[in-house]
Amino acid sequence: MTQTSGTAPARTWSSPPGRAFLMLRTLFTVAPILFGLDKFAEVMVDWPIYLAPWVDDLVPGSASDAMYVVGVIEILAGLLVAVAPRIGAYVVAAWLAGIIVNLLTVPDYYDVALRDFGLLVAALALAQLAEAHRPVRR
Repeated sequence: MTQTSGTAPARTWSSPPGRAFLMLRTLFTVAPILFGLDKFAEVMVDWPIYLAPWVDDLVPGSASDAMYVVGVIEILAGLLVAVAPRIGAYVVAAWLAGIIVNLLTVPDYYDVALRDFGLLVAALALAQLAEAHRPVRR
């Protein structure tokens, strides 16, 4: 980040870190909300196929019922990133860690788990950028 006079970082959207923050904040707001909504519509994919059998055995109801709960959590996580990215980014990262554990126990979805690991790292990068872009209190 560029520096202003003194030690306070310049908070500008025209800087590379500012644009990176904006891109990641937008991604982790929009994607969880869209994926969460799709848990109800199933336009993109038949979501219950991604639920590990051991997880399905732990949760009450059907795999579809579990995906409805997942959808609500994802929508809330996206909204949290929108309003409080310093907290929301860590929530999304933790959520992605849970998804990765689930996917590593479902045969044939290791590639999706690897993709989600990349998203987890990006969410942690957002958390760091959000820390740098927090409002200055006087």
